[in-house]
Amino acid sequence: MVSAGEFLEHAQVFDNSYGTPRRQVEESLARGQNLILEIDWQGARQVRTAMPDCISIFILPPSRAALEQRLRQRGTDSDAVIARRLRDAAADTTHWSEFDYVIVNDDFDRALTDLKSIVAGHGEALRSGRPELKDVTATLLA
Repeated sequence: MVSAGEFLEHAQVFDNSYGTPRRQVEESLARGQNLILEIDWQGARQVRTAMPDCISIFILPPSRAALEQRLRQRGTDSDAVIARRLRDAAADTTHWSEFDYVIVNDDFDRALTDLKSIVAGHGEALRSGRPELKDVTATLLA
């Protein structure tokens, strides 16, 4: 499918291959549906190239400690895998400014409200260029 160009985006993340079939997206958009793709920064970059009018949203954890706690609470990964995911997450976080909007997921209900605001076209306060994000991302990258 990759070599045939059948993916809108595809990436290798945490030793797994992921992709979004182009045809499904195009058919949904042709029917007037809005889509939310849950993809990493690599895939989002590909989507922005293929569909420059798309809206991109980066979701950040409130802190590195919160991210680690969430990974541990899942109970699905070993300590080594969690350590690697935290390292990779720090590298991934450096791409937040490439996105149109950024949501800090410090409270799920608020993050969901923020997402709904963006989708409804009322997310101006959540633009990626807002100054307070530099402090949040600095602590994630420290």
